Amino acid sequence: MFQIKQLIKMLLQNILLPLLYKMYSRRPVEEGLVLFADAHHSEMPFSMSRMYEAVCALEEPYVETFITDFDRISFLAMAKYLIHFMQRYAVAEYVFICDYFLPVSSCDKRPETMVVQLWHACGMLKKIAYEAKDDIPKGYRGNMFGNYTYMTVSAGACIAPHERAMRLAPGRTFATGISRTDFYFDEAWNAKCREHFYAEHPEAQGRRIILWAPTFRGNAANPRLEGLEEVRRIVGRQAGGAYLIIKAHPHIDRHEKVSNCEIPTEELLPVADLLITDYSSILFDWLLYRKPMILYTPDLPEYEAARGFFMDFRSIPFPIAQTEEELVMAMEKMDIRADKDTNSVKNVNGVKNVKDASKKETGKTEADFQIEKGMSGKAETDFPIEKGMSGKGETDFPIEKAALGKDWMSTHAAEISQFMDLCVGACDGHATERILQLVGLS
Repeated sequence: MFQIKQLIKMLLQNILLPLLYKMYSRRPVEEGLVLFADAHHSEMPFSMSRMYEAVCALEEPYVETFITDFDRISFLAMAKYLIHFMQRYAVAEYVFICDYFLPVSSCDKRPETMVVQLWHACGMLKKIAYEAKDDIPKGYRGNMFGNYTYMTVSAGACIAPHERAMRLAPGRTFATGISRTDFYFDEAWNAKCREHFYAEHPEAQGRRIILWAPTFRGNAANPRLEGLEEVRRIVGRQAGGAYLIIKAHPHIDRHEKVSNCEIPTEELLPVADLLITDYSSILFDWLLYRKPMILYTPDLPEYEAARGFFMDFRSIPFPIAQTEEELVMAMEKMDIRADKDTNSVKNVNGVKNVKDASKKETGKTEADFQIEKGMSGKAETDFPIEKGMSGKGETDFPIEKAALGKDWMSTHAAEISQFMDLCVGACDGHATERILQLVGLS
């Protein structure tokens, strides 16, 4: 069934949609028409929400939304959606997307229309698009990303990997920061998330909250999960009665419900005290909160061989556990506090402010965060980390003095700050503003 759906999509992509676009584009562009489009969600994706709010607040643009989940609608409904989208796409001035979205690349786009890829992930961890084995359908013909006017990423070091993976021409990818991360710097939003969580889970009050948010293995049609029982056992043995939130990838929950919380993962970041994840890009969002994290990767060698990474996974400055025993040891190294005063980025002065302090301590030696070589000369980071550095200097990292030298976060504070700068250095609460300026909507 999955292969049949892919075949139908390719026929639509290569034959019907280009014809529709050619027919509808005979009309002039409607000045101020802005489309928000996505085929993976039933409602406005979090990755586009901040930009959607900002554009709707402007006086001139006329906004239309094309948000649906192709996996949850009938073929007839999908056909109607595509016809309507192509009709409006042909005359739109701006189109915002945040994920793979084939309809925008089904035709030779008119130059007056600007396609802006907000993207849904920070950083540059696992390989994507043409660099990955399973991302692009084998029968796909054409340039899936050729119509992008702008691609937005979370830091300068992310530009070259994304350009190569998406085969984007130089000059289209910009380190504006990821729009959705602006929410994390909004204390009102953080407070709302905490209030909502405790209203739904009052039993979690006063307990250390551990969030397990792994990605899936395999593909969307046949996904699988690693480590569920191990995480349950280990967290269950934690002293003080830790509260475990399980947030599996939506592909997993569609086949078998695993998650024990209905609240979206991003809204749990202000609440959780510890994140356990693996190869999920949620780790980069979590960095902005500067709280403890463990990477539990029991299948690291297999995943690395099958998918691959843009950077050396083992150089990430957080504990990496591959067995139950290693996960227990990693948790012992973490000073996990149920301290809600630090569960927002309001206490953080921003990764740019940390950079100078970290540079003074580390000096400019070879980077420990090795990005895959051969990427337009941008494999070397400008913020190198000295091997074996203790990280006990003064930084803006919000750690109580009493905890210095006693837990992972304080011992590796400088490395973590450097890693943040490398991967999410442009995410400072003002990404949406910069993107609006970039595209000429501000």
